[in-house]
Amino acid sequence: MQQSIQKKKGKSTWRRINNWLHLWLGLTSGIIVFIVSITGCLYAFQHELSDLTQRYKFVEAEAKPYLSPSQLKAIAAKEAFGAGRDTGINKITGISYGSPDKAALATFMDKKDGYTMIYINPYNGNVLKKTALKHDFFRFILEGHFQLWLPRKIGQPIVAIGVLIFVVLLITGLIMWWPKKWNKANRNKSFKIKTNAGPKRINYDLHNVLGFYAMVIALVIGLTGLVWGFQWFSKSYYYTLTGGKTLPKFQKGVSDTLLAKTAVLVSPEDKVWAQMQKEHPEQTGTTQVQFAYLPTDPIAVIYNPAEGTYYKREFRYFDRYSLAELKGGGIYGKKFADASTGEKIYRMNYDIHVGAVLGLTGKFIAFFASLICASLPITGFYIWWGKRKKKSGKQVKPATKRLPRVAASL
Repeated sequence: MQQSIQKKKGKSTWRRINNWLHLWLGLTSGIIVFIVSITGCLYAFQHELSDLTQRYKFVEAEAKPYLSPSQLKAIAAKEAFGAGRDTGINKITGISYGSPDKAALATFMDKKDGYTMIYINPYNGNVLKKTALKHDFFRFILEGHFQLWLPRKIGQPIVAIGVLIFVVLLITGLIMWWPKKWNKANRNKSFKIKTNAGPKRINYDLHNVLGFYAMVIALVIGLTGLVWGFQWFSKSYYYTLTGGKTLPKFQKGVSDTLLAKTAVLVSPEDKVWAQMQKEHPEQTGTTQVQFAYLPTDPIAVIYNPAEGTYYKREFRYFDRYSLAELKGGGIYGKKFADASTGEKIYRMNYDIHVGAVLGLTGKFIAFFASLICASLPITGFYIWWGKRKKKSGKQVKPATKRLPRVAASL
């Protein structure tokens, strides 16, 4: 009897295994996929919404030069530590400059609040805002997206496994979606949502049809997310893109000059900053100067010529004593234009993941794709629950015999 039913349904063993995997992998990873997707959806417009609500990030552009890193460092240290001290654990880690209408940003590690930012007017040194990163709404969203608000050692592997399962679900879902015959009825079922049907049918179409339309974008988002999830995937991804090259380690340069360490240089960070201004006089994007404290620390400069994306960033290091440029930065240790095609794609990974590589249009695409991905565990669960309830609701009625009618004459 069972074999005849299977033949009637026309499902092969491979198809039944595929469907079984899709069901149980979906049920086990549903909550993870929902949280990661909905937080990714909220994070899509992080830059735009932050700029809209945090007006202290902006200043009125003036026709005069910025204050130097050492000047802004002294102002930030006074604001952060009260007495202007900048030694030991009390230290400003770096200064970031933006376009002419953007505030400068000083950063340090606060004993209580952790990573803290001070926004300063780069023209006159006025402090605009001091805020801890942990109090930022989008930081909260990012922690949920990356580690489910759990300790990183616990949450991050869970998210990585959940995303890997989600990639498998996309593939098994496509196999389930694929029609056996491409007739008109099957095409309508596969590509259209029947809005005049009952709730169960609409829910099924939302899962089946929307899942198909979002599949390619969802697959791209999932695979780019796995680059942070697993080292083996990140290395394999780079190896594939570059035709067999090994992913270089991200290392900072080391100040190992033979000059006496008591040699006095007047604000070496300022000299590096002045050099960067000569190389990039247009003042677009952002330039961050990171200070050197330990004897082997280099002066680091992170230059990004375009705001809103990160793939063009350049990480450069300078000896704190001689100011000679040092090697470092991994794949970001050279200009984007000088990178190979595979290296460029790898560097674009984050911007592809959030859609920023296509500007505002790409962010909208990532937003709606993430929203659909967040809905799939819900609609999928409802499909399973409906079938389960239907099966459990079936009751076999006991066989009853009708009594013959008694003749009227009797």
